[in-house]
Amino acid sequence: MNIKIVCVGKLKEKYFKDGIAEYAKRLSRFAKFKIVEVPDEKAPENMSEAEQEHVKEVEGEKILSKIKDKEYVIVTAIKGRERASEELAKEIEDLGTYGHSDITFVIGGSLGTSPAVNKRANDLLSFGKLTMPHQLMRLVLTEQIYRAFMINSGSPYHK
Repeated sequence: MNIKIVCVGKLKEKYFKDGIAEYAKRLSRFAKFKIVEVPDEKAPENMSEAEQEHVKEVEGEKILSKIKDKEYVIVTAIKGRERASEELAKEIEDLGTYGHSDITFVIGGSLGTSPAVNKRANDLLSFGKLTMPHQLMRLVLTEQIYRAFMINSGSPYHK
């Protein structure tokens, strides 16, 4: 199975990099895992709604350029469907079983994802109504993907 995270922006904080590297290493026994970063657009504090939409559109084009047609795409979005870790694990297992061995997760920039990215998504995944920095979301998502594989392997990690 191939798991990819496409995300906006560079990861700067060493503690996030270290955590993600640890989970990526653990994941390597289950799947080929990679993270693809696309550059973020400048987003000053006092942007108009039209300017915000433009930033999302430009970032969205960069995201979409990293996604192939055959990939099953899950976009993280506050308006997505929340699910328990066990549900996510079952979905990942089912996707692999039914011919979707290339799964791509998307984490948008600070303004979220464009309508075009959401339209390309096969599914929207919510981690709740809390707002998280997208750098932290990258770590949380990587851990949850690892947790899903551990649940599917019957490991006690999840308990």
